[in-house]
Amino acid sequence: MFLQYLKSRARVIAALLAFALIFALVFSLYDLPVEAVGYASLLCAALGAGVFAYGYARWRRRCLALERLAKAARLSCEALPGPRDGLEERYQELLRGLAEELSGLEARADAGRRAAADYYAMWAHQIKTPIAAMSLILQQSASPEKPALNAELFRIEQYVGMVLGYLKLEGDGNDFVLRRHSLDGIVRASVRKFTPLFILKKLPLDFAPTGLEVLTDAKWLGFTIEQLLSNALKYTSSGGIRIYAEGDALCVEDTGMGIAPEDLPRLGERGFTGYNGHEDKKSTGLGLYLCRQVCGKLGHTLDIESAPGVGTKVRIGFGRPEAIYE
Repeated sequence: MFLQYLKSRARVIAALLAFALIFALVFSLYDLPVEAVGYASLLCAALGAGVFAYGYARWRRRCLALERLAKAARLSCEALPGPRDGLEERYQELLRGLAEELSGLEARADAGRRAAADYYAMWAHQIKTPIAAMSLILQQSASPEKPALNAELFRIEQYVGMVLGYLKLEGDGNDFVLRRHSLDGIVRASVRKFTPLFILKKLPLDFAPTGLEVLTDAKWLGFTIEQLLSNALKYTSSGGIRIYAEGDALCVEDTGMGIAPEDLPRLGERGFTGYNGHEDKKSTGLGLYLCRQVCGKLGHTLDIESAPGVGTKVRIGFGRPEAIYE
């Protein structure tokens, strides 16, 4: 910081040295006594050092105040140190104007996001009515296409659930309630929803009870397991799907097409579909993103192992220190 101050005052220091050289030259031309010149120079040097130290102390205080303000990441300019001159005052007026404009832009953006979130939430709830009506019609139907139509209707329900989950996770609210739950109960509830799809695709499910009791949110963990089952069913055409425990983790493993090695590091990024997603034009890349978000908020881990042509294994880890909630 001291070197920065010297650089900022380099011109003034150079001018003072030039003045001192001029005075020394003039004094030498008039043959003034060396003692008089030295005494005057000492007084000037002492006075200059005092002014220099005072200026450096003020400059350092201002720099530290600005650093604290920057670390606080506040949008307000109220904490800015007072201007020393007209130029600084004009700079601060410019900063205040920019801060007000930025605040207005953020307020309008927040209002737009809230309006969009409200609209999509309303749409997601309204679309449930025709879905329920279609489900009732299909129950009374004897059409040979009934299983396939039921499966497609179930997929629609899953996509609507993804929209609602996305809106809740991206919103400001907190919909998580942590309690101790039987992991097997959550898994069974999720598997039951996908029974028609397993039957339609003629894929076996091997579920080995885990016997684990985990601290989690049953609704959101179930949502995550359902997304993993949906992906496994989407990309598996032969073989089967296994659900089992591995230590303190729950594994969902399939024998599907697998994932390219270069895609693994980016799985879970919002909108990333990878090679499989490009092959399957209906893929949105939203499912694994929501899974990672949910696991992160619940304090769980989500690891994915895969190889093309071999299958995919997703591991949800529940290992975490016991928490105390009041």
